[in-house]
Amino acid sequence: MTIGIRQPGRVRAVLKRARVGPGSRPGPRPDAALPVRVAIADDSYLIREALAGVLDHIEGVELVAACAAGDELLAAVDSAKAHVAIVDLRMPPTGDEEGIRVARVLRQNHPEVGVIVLSQFAGPAYALAVLEDGAEGRGYLLKERVHDANELRAAINIVAEGGTTIDPTLVQELLATDVAPRRTPLDELSPREREVLAQMAEGKSNAAIAESLVLTKRAVEKHVGQIFQKLGLEDDEVVSRRVTAVLLYLTDAPELADAGP
Repeated sequence: MTIGIRQPGRVRAVLKRARVGPGSRPGPRPDAALPVRVAIADDSYLIREALAGVLDHIEGVELVAACAAGDELLAAVDSAKAHVAIVDLRMPPTGDEEGIRVARVLRQNHPEVGVIVLSQFAGPAYALAVLEDGAEGRGYLLKERVHDANELRAAINIVAEGGTTIDPTLVQELLATDVAPRRTPLDELSPREREVLAQMAEGKSNAAIAESLVLTKRAVEKHVGQIFQKLGLEDDEVVSRRVTAVLLYLTDAPELADAGP
């Protein structure tokens, strides 16, 4: 089942890099009672024929152009007054990511036209790229979905109305992209180095840290040097580096700033 997002902005990860603004789809097509005029583009003749065959059996959809390249599709959208373009991700003239280029050109020249990019690649990066210049009227589906008339009908209707549709196999990956832990330089520290830094955050000297962690003072000094290096603090004075390292640690673990002695 295709997941439709009729109100772009509801799924934070899908739209994380999308810039949703008022200059795109204002809402449903004014001629919504008429068939949705669809233009398709794929450099494979067999896929074009298969896609055309599925579209022929979808009520309320009219195939107005079948093209083999991106530029041909752009011209067909102009001449055939298409409402929706279904375009392969990779095809002539540019090859890789041609479908994304076509979607961007149509966003600029025909913001009212919905676009569904088809791909055999499940990586979320391509889906995000499709949405970079706005999520309204945009879709990204895996090619394995298009043989199902119900799936395709739903996707066409969603983008024609200005909504967003993303292949369901990508949704969890997109959400995970948004909630993935933020990487910081502190992540490069070893467990022992983090222990030393935590002791530094308590205001302890190297000698006091050595006693607390049952280390030699020389070992603590070595760990402190590694902390400074991994945090990119090699060039400052020792005192300044120590303060900066502690501030970075407290920023990364703010609950420690409120912890009492």
